[in-house]
Amino acid sequence: MIKKLVEASRSVRTFRPNTEISEDALLALVDIARKCPAAMNLQTLKYKLVTKKEEKDALLGITRWATSLKVKLPPKDHEPAAYIVICHDRSIAEERPIFMIDVGIVSQTMLLAAKEIGLGGCLIGSASGEAIKSTLSLPENISPKLILALGIPAENIVLEDAEDGCVTYYRDGDNTHHVPKRKLKDIII
Repeated sequence: MIKKLVEASRSVRTFRPNTEISEDALLALVDIARKCPAAMNLQTLKYKLVTKKEEKDALLGITRWATSLKVKLPPKDHEPAAYIVICHDRSIAEERPIFMIDVGIVSQTMLLAAKEIGLGGCLIGSASGEAIKSTLSLPENISPKLILALGIPAENIVLEDAEDGCVTYYRDGDNTHHVPKRKLKDIII
């Protein structure tokens, strides 16, 4: 059921150590993404699979994770097993805001598909496109837009109703990650 899948698909920032994700699994996620709706059906998105330790370490070094929590995430030895960098190919079409909608659609779709096969992920937008491009030696026509970090989750995450409009996530003494969500009655106009 899609509702349960969405509820279970939270941003994971602590992953099981010493695991790998096969290239076939990553390609399956991208294959699902390529079938998503695309603005004007131009399909401007391309994907960089990051599985090599040196590239993963370099990418981790230019990202920031949930800085409001004031703890280092992911914890040492609990880093993602792989990344998929979602990019816009300017040789297909120049960048326009409408293409960012495509980025949102494919990123959520891949997160849901990852959850379905026992993986967790976190969408990371904290690194600049230029830093990502330089770190991964991407071609000139490729503009990185969003990073999807993937691995086997190693943390507890719970959704709860936001109280008094406070939607700040937090971790409790047991390191459970709490994610307040606005109540349905508060988002209907």
